Amino acid sequence: MATITRENIGQLTDKLTVTVGKNDYFARFEQSLKKYAKTANIPGFRKGMVPAGLVKKMYGQSVFTDEVLRTVETELNTYLNNEKLEIFAQPLPLDNDARALDLNNPSDYVFAFEIGLKPAININTNGIKVTKYEIEVTEAMIDEEVSRLQVRNGKMTEPESLETEEHVLNVKFVEADAKGNAVEGGINKDNSLLVKYFAEGFRKNLIGKKKDDVVTLQLSKAFDDKELEVILSDLGLTKEDADKHFNLQITKVGLVEKAPLEEALFLATYPNKEIKTAEEFRNEVKAEIARYYESQSRNQIHDQIYHHLIDHTTIELPEAFLKRWLQTGGEKPKTAEEAEQEFPSFASQLKWTLISSQLIADNNIEVNPDDIKAFARQQLFSYMGGQILDENQPWVEDYVNRMMQDRKFVEDTYHRVSTDKLFSTLETLVNATPEKISAEAFAEKLHHHHH
Repeated sequence: MATITRENIGQLTDKLTVTVGKNDYFARFEQSLKKYAKTANIPGFRKGMVPAGLVKKMYGQSVFTDEVLRTVETELNTYLNNEKLEIFAQPLPLDNDARALDLNNPSDYVFAFEIGLKPAININTNGIKVTKYEIEVTEAMIDEEVSRLQVRNGKMTEPESLETEEHVLNVKFVEADAKGNAVEGGINKDNSLLVKYFAEGFRKNLIGKKKDDVVTLQLSKAFDDKELEVILSDLGLTKEDADKHFNLQITKVGLVEKAPLEEALFLATYPNKEIKTAEEFRNEVKAEIARYYESQSRNQIHDQIYHHLIDHTTIELPEAFLKRWLQTGGEKPKTAEEAEQEFPSFASQLKWTLISSQLIADNNIEVNPDDIKAFARQQLFSYMGGQILDENQPWVEDYVNRMMQDRKFVEDTYHRVSTDKLFSTLETLVNATPEKISAEAFAEKLHHHHH
């Protein structure tokens, strides 16, 4: 009868030694060999009529090896289930050599495995303090969004010359020297830019220009840092090339004629609402901006909760085991140096997985098929511009049912929904202090604080 012994060999790391005897595997080996003989396809013999001795000679060792290893795996999995061991990944073999398995000398075989044990952790959600940012929606923000919606729904015109910073330019960048002489074999690239995309001090060079006019510019002087980075990338250049010169040939002057504040715009923007006046339109725009920032504020609370739990929950990990698993457990083997380099990021993700899994269990958070179906519908509606459609239409249900057959979608959605439910629960347990803040200051906080 097979036996398994267990001994500790490191922090949260145990060694399991599996011993299997001839009685554990030999009868199944003989059965497997007989089945093989019935299906073996060997030239000169009819199927199922191959002599047993020949089958054993040709395939016996490989079938024998497979059966011994299968027996070891079965015994190991049974032990792990019976002992209810919480382990990371799969057991890693320790210096096991299948070449020692000998069909002609069946005996007891010993296999050793290393397992990494999950730690017991104590998570304290009491006393988590967070800030609930309340972002004021200003008239300027509403004006900007209304203007953007008017432009988005506006009509493109082609004026003769460029007169304002609201114009759009289709241009061709042609690499040149400081005097405007084209560089032979240099960069030649089309682009489309708003005039206000250029640095403020440079824009005066564009006013009054017409189609086919050419302006010579130096990238570092024509664009501010943020826009310069985008332009350099688009041209296939780096920061070291910022002082290069280009001829900017204007191939088209465009101007979006803003859509007027009337019912056609209101309906195009909010097709499911009855908006009749500009005031009602502005109120809806304000409400939408407020909903956006409310959502962002909640995300920020979740971010604060995440960092508190990561920073204040002590978790020991079986580092040596996990680093060895990183080397051998993936699709592509890694060197010890690669595993060492990846470990900090891997350990951080693993730490959050342990914390969130325990909190989900402690708070009895469940995700059922209806939750996943609801997410699929929401995803479909977002693809269609956020329109609220009739959920009972057959084609909507067809889409949902098709997504429910997609294993990856179901698994990804399960984790996403369970995490959302977890943070919604934790949000009700923490102490939130409200703080009024401008949109600019809030954006700055987000910029400097990502996980």
